[in-house]
Amino acid sequence: MSSLRNAVKRREHKERSQPQDRKKLGILEKHKDYVRRAQDFHSKEKRLKSMQLKAAFRNPDEFYFSMNQAQTVDGQHVSTNNHRDKLSAEVLKVMKTQDAAYLHMKRSVDSSKADKLRATAHFIDVEKPNTHKVFVDDADDVRKFDVAAHFDTVPALVSRASNRLRKRDLAQIQLEPPTASAVNTYTELSNRIDRADKLNRMRQHLDLERAVQAKGKKFKVADGVNGAPPVYKWKRVRTK
Repeated sequence: MSSLRNAVKRREHKERSQPQDRKKLGILEKHKDYVRRAQDFHSKEKRLKSMQLKAAFRNPDEFYFSMNQAQTVDGQHVSTNNHRDKLSAEVLKVMKTQDAAYLHMKRSVDSSKADKLRATAHFIDVEKPNTHKVFVDDADDVRKFDVAAHFDTVPALVSRASNRLRKRDLAQIQLEPPTASAVNTYTELSNRIDRADKLNRMRQHLDLERAVQAKGKKFKVADGVNGAPPVYKWKRVRTK
């Protein structure tokens, strides 16, 4: 009988509209509108209560090292350790006019050219994983073992596994000043690396700016440090 009862046509219940004398107040609020408004009110009420409890139980003597790098402006904490690495006016102008794809392309070009310069340049401070084993008789010799004296060289060259010059050879060497081409190579390499780093920061700022402008509830977790963009956290939204 229940299936037959559901098959019978019933009277259509229309939603009540706003009375004529209350049209100026807008659309009549339905129950689902009230539920949404009540949930929003109670969520704000819970957040305010939580903040009041944190303020009430706050320890006035608590200290964090990040407090040395922040100040209070209009009741809000603002980081002050970012003033040396802030982006210049020219960089900000490029950020607004160029898109992320262009910045990524320019950064890839500079990075690839820097890698080629690294391959052609000679780095004397690059440590190699090679090792040189020396065998001694007992543990007492291990404690007294002097690597520089054993190889008859200076301590600065001990870590070298090859081309480890002796003291008498070092006394005969006359260091020549670097050539102009070598200076230009290292200067260009330094400029390429610096420009690639700046372009990467610009791209990160641009990506974050676009993400912040998009929909979704978010709040700032940490301020940007050393030129890096600030960190935001988005509220999880169930898609289905």
